[in-house]
Amino acid sequence: MDVIKAVETYVTKLVSTPTAMKVLLLDTHTTPIVSLSSTQSTLLSHQVYLTDRIDNKKRDRMPHMKCVCFLQNNEDSLEALEEELREPKYGEYYLYFSNILSKTAIERLAEVDEYEVVKEIQEYFADYAPILPSLFSLNHSPTNARPLYSSTPNIWDPKALELAVQGITAVLLSLKKKPIIRYEKMSSMAKKLGTEVQHRIHSEVALFDFRLTQVQPLLLILDRRNDPVTPLLSQWTYQAMVHELLGIQNGRVDLNMVPDIRPELSEITLTTSTDPFFQAQYLSTFGDLGSSLKDYVQEYQSRSLAQSPSSINSIADMKRFMEEYPEFRKLGGNVSKHVALVGELSRLVGRDKLLEVGEVEQGLATSSGADFRSVQAIVSDKDVPPWNKLRLVMLFALRYQKTQTANIASLINLILSNGVSREDARLVYVLLNIAGADHRQDDLFSTESLLAKGRSALKGLKGVENVYTQHTPHLSQTLENLFKGRLREASYPFVDSPGPNSSLQRPQDVIIFIIGGTTYEEARTVALFNQDPVTASNGGIANPAGVRLLLGGTCVHNSSTYIEMIRSAALNFPPSVYDPPPESASNAPVLNLNLGGVNVSLGGPAGTGVYRTSNEGVGVQADGIRDGVMNLLGKVKQGVDRMGIP
Repeated sequence: MDVIKAVETYVTKLVSTPTAMKVLLLDTHTTPIVSLSSTQSTLLSHQVYLTDRIDNKKRDRMPHMKCVCFLQNNEDSLEALEEELREPKYGEYYLYFSNILSKTAIERLAEVDEYEVVKEIQEYFADYAPILPSLFSLNHSPTNARPLYSSTPNIWDPKALELAVQGITAVLLSLKKKPIIRYEKMSSMAKKLGTEVQHRIHSEVALFDFRLTQVQPLLLILDRRNDPVTPLLSQWTYQAMVHELLGIQNGRVDLNMVPDIRPELSEITLTTSTDPFFQAQYLSTFGDLGSSLKDYVQEYQSRSLAQSPSSINSIADMKRFMEEYPEFRKLGGNVSKHVALVGELSRLVGRDKLLEVGEVEQGLATSSGADFRSVQAIVSDKDVPPWNKLRLVMLFALRYQKTQTANIASLINLILSNGVSREDARLVYVLLNIAGADHRQDDLFSTESLLAKGRSALKGLKGVENVYTQHTPHLSQTLENLFKGRLREASYPFVDSPGPNSSLQRPQDVIIFIIGGTTYEEARTVALFNQDPVTASNGGIANPAGVRLLLGGTCVHNSSTYIEMIRSAALNFPPSVYDPPPESASNAPVLNLNLGGVNVSLGGPAGTGVYRTSNEGVGVQADGIRDGVMNLLGKVKQGVDRMGIP
């Protein structure tokens, strides 16, 4: 279930016809899809000499050229195409749509095609962005203009629902899967989406007429509200760190804000399909990354000695040099890119004290816990940016919502006096009111049941590879339960139950879709399941042959986009979403600016609370990792500066 190959196959098909010089017209939705699955050289090899946008009105008329259009069948694209066909700029048009095209839309296009320039109309189901072979996104980052939620966090915005249905339908059709569907019971949005996808499958019987398998594929629909912790955490693996600290947008990273960055590195591409170093290291931890980068630089150094003038002594040497030089230049550019990128990550980690913040975050997110005083110390530190203080207090509030209400109130008062605005601070209440303990289906922190505590203790005995990567997403536990036959139908019901004991079946092909966005940490979990199912599932998968997982979401979050999604969604919710939850302490500040201004309490006693002492050994381990990583990256950077890589 490789979504990059699936979309790449579609793109190759649509640019292969006709076999003549051609123009490729895309819209805002299909442009990133094509850029993630194909390259400029691939398009040129199929005689695509110009790529442009359908809504660009300044295109020149070129009647000698053929035109291939790959568009989403939305109203904006259809209107732009109608305008194009009324006054065609090219000799022939081949129209491809990224999803199921309605009969009405075909009739509209037929009416405007007075010059009879349209030669072909087809549906190619590439209505999603393939980010990794096992990760796709619908590229719907919710904003005020494009909301995900309606008037409550339990109701879809109608347009967002239709986009999600179309995106999932396209994934299923491109991979030729007709799944059974399960969803998280507490999420009415998951149930609604599952029902709509099932209805679409039943209404398009001919399209979903695939060969039956012994065990049907599974589409598992989850809700981000059931795990609000994962997107709030600092990340410590390469791809996830880049997205968290710099942002990856459709395989591109903007480095314009990096001090002293060279112009050619101001925007870089970062995809596993075109970058061999990134392909090998995108799941690596920050510490391992420094070591691998050092080896990569040394490889370039040895290659550069082989390409020096003193090594060219014969005609054969000249021939070898000419053949290898383009690859050598490419290697040099790639080394420069990754050195600049890792150097900037290292600078940001040091500047924002992320190693100190991350250590406390991991304690809050895992069974080890973190005490009130350690959070207080970070919040009071003037060198820690306000944004990181807000994330830390959000994590503390989620963790201790029911047991340390006075301490939560005290921390909110503390961030208000340490650089966090009232508008940001009230998002702590919003998060608790839409994704707090009363709104989650599962126990995220292993604090409730005796069984959960026992399971947590067993995990602790196995030890952790790195203090900064102790946390495993809730998705990991869900998948483990699924493959052990423990994913209860009472908690994860079927849209249409396929029969008795169906929840005990262990499917081979599983597509997971997270409403509200997924994360690169969860994508790493899925990638590790695909690489080594037995280890990743703690023995839940006895026979690893044929187990294939695919993860998708409305978007791929970092902590910034997740908090901004909560902020924009709350504007449409009832004003009570800004109120302290019912169990809050009496010293909780009132931050509901919509309900009467700025009545903010800036004092009050911290009150009593259940304190947990931190493990001293963990602190020592963290110091060792911190010093080791920083020293290694410093040495790599010094070596690169001395070599003067172009």
